[in-house]
Amino acid sequence: MKVFSLVLFLFFSTFNVFAQNKEIIRTERAPKALGPYSQGVKSNGFTYLAGQLGIHPATGELAADSFETEVKQALENIKAILEAGGGSMSDIVNTTVYLTDLSKFSIFNDIYGTYFTENFPARTTVGAYALPKNARIEIAVVAISKD
Repeated sequence: MKVFSLVLFLFFSTFNVFAQNKEIIRTERAPKALGPYSQGVKSNGFTYLAGQLGIHPATGELAADSFETEVKQALENIKAILEAGGGSMSDIVNTTVYLTDLSKFSIFNDIYGTYFTENFPARTTVGAYALPKNARIEIAVVAISKD
């Protein structure tokens, strides 16, 4: 009987791990997608966000006042999407950052550090030749889902 119970447990455990669930996250507090993709997707314990530019959600225009403004807006967009999905910035486990000018890395890093103060997510920063809408930064994240 113990072996049978163990087999049943393993069967149903495996079924739940590989079960396909997918919830689309949408919010007006972040810019609409620029193409056929979602702002965010929750699936199997994680939340995946599309790369966020420093676009103002209300106007659809890039926050081009300064590089600093653009970075802050991209991070605020991330925060808004995570909150719409029931999460927060502290749930982020990985970020991928694309910069068109790596000489601005220290400026970016200073601003980024105000959004993450402990238990930092893993991060990759890449120099990019160009980004949509002539943005100077794009940030994509993966977070843990709380459901």
